[in-house]
Amino acid sequence: MKVLVINTGSSSLKYQLMDMDNEISLAKGLCERIGFYDSVHKYYGKDNYYNKTTKNIKNHLEAIDDMLSYLVNEDYGVIGDINEIDAIGHRVVHGGEKFSKSVVIDNYVLDGIRDCIDLAPLHNPANIIGIEACLQEMPDTPMVAVFDTAFHQTIPMYAYIYAIPFELYEKHAIRKYGFHGTSHKYIANRTSEILKKPLDQINIVSCHLGNGASICAIKQGKSVETSMGFTPLSGLAMGTRSGTIDPALISYIMEKEHMTAEETTNYLNKESGVLGISGVSSDFRDLLKASSEGNERAKLAINVFAYRVKKYIAEYIGVMNGIDALVFTAGIGENNALVRRLITKEMEYMGIKLDVAKNEQAVGIEMNISKKEANVQILVIPTNEELEIARECKIVLNI
Repeated sequence: MKVLVINTGSSSLKYQLMDMDNEISLAKGLCERIGFYDSVHKYYGKDNYYNKTTKNIKNHLEAIDDMLSYLVNEDYGVIGDINEIDAIGHRVVHGGEKFSKSVVIDNYVLDGIRDCIDLAPLHNPANIIGIEACLQEMPDTPMVAVFDTAFHQTIPMYAYIYAIPFELYEKHAIRKYGFHGTSHKYIANRTSEILKKPLDQINIVSCHLGNGASICAIKQGKSVETSMGFTPLSGLAMGTRSGTIDPALISYIMEKEHMTAEETTNYLNKESGVLGISGVSSDFRDLLKASSEGNERAKLAINVFAYRVKKYIAEYIGVMNGIDALVFTAGIGENNALVRRLITKEMEYMGIKLDVAKNEQAVGIEMNISKKEANVQILVIPTNEELEIARECKIVLNI
């Protein structure tokens, strides 16, 4: 079974063709700056083939067409015909309360995704564009929507409801939703395999730490709490996002900086986080370099990030009455040994004991970095959202 995984942004198309008989990637690519005269298409094919082209890709339909031409190319393609693609899995950011699991895409589902645009105005419209483009190019190929929010639909009401008038929840669906669900679900399943224990018998704190970052409490295979909320702005201090702040600060910043509500939201989403604290960068590689050169604000930004992660870990251990595994994933979680060390420092009393030497070795690879005597296994697991989406397609379509 071959599954094409699609992740559509407002001006981008990320894709990967998976052979689900062996769970391997056959080819992948990224189209960027769609709609611009200097669009870029990066393609990674068989036998380590790589190609980068700059061209005018006018819209997502052209990007899909360009992608398919690469996949079936006689010289570097991986399939002979597009009919070899058995299913298409689409990453959809927000499913609201309408979708608690992955579903086959039909007109009803498309309307449901449109109904959630107010909850994800920057993401869902782009996801819809990708779906509609695939419908035009491959109308007979079954498609599945995999929602970032679906995994978190098991969070109990007392955890997801906000302490505001209940009528606002009833009228506008204002509540915690959580994101990165596909990544957290993959981490949960992979942790179960590594520990050789059934998923419904273990508790996990999953730390998806990238430019966007979230923590998830996974109790017996189900999400019971997560750091992101109604939007991805909530929770940790991130690359450019402020994370959770005193809500009264919003009107205060608006007044003092003479900003509109839209400008303030943009400020908190794109100019805050570790970028705002450091004044250097949102990239932790830049922050580490600046910190090593004596930049105190860069050092402060790193410490703020690590401190917030540590707080959520401790909170979620309490929520689940103990954990079996603490997992680090995504760009920072998989590659940054210093940040992992700062996070786990002085948590031995919770059974979290880091092996410093193993931690230094774990860069972009799957590894257990806990001490032998530790009660909690500390794991580094590279996330694989594309594989999880492809797995969801296989389950939903029963192929």
